Amino acid sequence: MAALGSPLRTLRGLLRELRYAGGRAGRPYRDTPAYQHIVAAFRAHRVTSEKLCRAQQELHFQAATYLCLLRSVRQHAALHQEYHGRGERSPEEVAGLVGFRLPQQPGGKG
Repeated sequence: MAALGSPLRTLRGLLRELRYAGGRAGRPYRDTPAYQHIVAAFRAHRVTSEKLCRAQQELHFQAATYLCLLRSVRQHAALHQEYHGRGERSPEEVAGLVGFRLPQQPGGKG
């Protein structure tokens, strides 16, 4: 299993994904309940000398998993938007989509 990295990096990634998701809503992402919950959870599970680290590592693992989900959903939506069927395409357009060029016929017919 890959290392989780820094909890701060995970928190920043989560907040970035919230910004991307909330950009269309028209209100600041900091006013959303999701933002307030995430920040409160990270603050509540800070490591201090009085706590065991297990709770923070559980939160960090769950946060990293949720971050992966949010990124994947955003990337899937972008791919779906780009490649979703728009009806019939010409052979030249399909070839250009995958990085090829169709050969030209001799005599200027193609």
